[in-house]
Amino acid sequence: MPSRMTPYVAHRVALRGLPHRVLTWGRPDSPKLFLLHGWMDVAASFQFLVDALRGTWCVVAPDLRGFGQSAWQPQGYWFADYIADLEALLDHYAPAGPVFLAGHSLGGNIALHYAGVRPARIAKLVSLDGFGIPAEESALAPAKFAKWLDALREPVAFKPYANLEAVAGRLQKNNPRLSADKAAFLAREWAEVLPDGRAQLRSDPRHKLPFPSVYHMDEVYAVWRAITAPTLFIAAEQSSIPAWLGDHPEGEGATASLAGVRRRLSHIARGQLATIPDAGHMLHHDQPEAVARVLESFLGSR
Repeated sequence: MPSRMTPYVAHRVALRGLPHRVLTWGRPDSPKLFLLHGWMDVAASFQFLVDALRGTWCVVAPDLRGFGQSAWQPQGYWFADYIADLEALLDHYAPAGPVFLAGHSLGGNIALHYAGVRPARIAKLVSLDGFGIPAEESALAPAKFAKWLDALREPVAFKPYANLEAVAGRLQKNNPRLSADKAAFLAREWAEVLPDGRAQLRSDPRHKLPFPSVYHMDEVYAVWRAITAPTLFIAAEQSSIPAWLGDHPEGEGATASLAGVRRRLSHIARGQLATIPDAGHMLHHDQPEAVARVLESFLGSR
């Protein structure tokens, strides 16, 4: 196990009628920092980042609906639900005054969208390697809807792993920077052991279904331009996300190019960019101390 781990407390909180698992670290009366995890991840994924924080915080991180140990919903998952769930989470833990909010990947995109819709509720905003998704043309709409309908014909499932050690091995294969002790910790949070000893991912496999709607960047930018809070994009220098976005100039195709990310950030009035070296997309696993220093420098160590 990692040498020093700050213990978390797990809570069951109903957000919009759906039971959620919410983890908290630190004293409840300390300044609150809300963290949102990425796709196919869980709140406990922030453990190593929390361990690296030097300030005094109450960190609040939910398992998003359909992930980890939060409840599944019967009819699939929509981005707008995560925005509404976040508002319910803030109503529960911080009903008065603006908050510090950060998210990784999907969680960062949720945080960015919420901050534009409810700008008065956010004091400072951080997105860890989450800068939107690739822009799509309206002409794709019929094919995307048909693909979604086709995918609904067959049940979606995750194949079980032989055991938790196999889950940890897969995590390390996905991220070679992940140490064995961290992988073992995450495997126990990411999967559950079945009666026959096999390990099953805790997340709803329907998250794999394609989306029927087209992603319009002009709509996203309209929301981002409404953000009033100081905003920090934290990018991992070895992340594949900037190239995946596909909006860097012709001939600029190196994975580490951040030109497209900077152009996206330009739509946020008080936005700035920081980079983390020797880190991939899971930068809070690869370099938690470096991420914590940048994060706390921006937020103001409490």
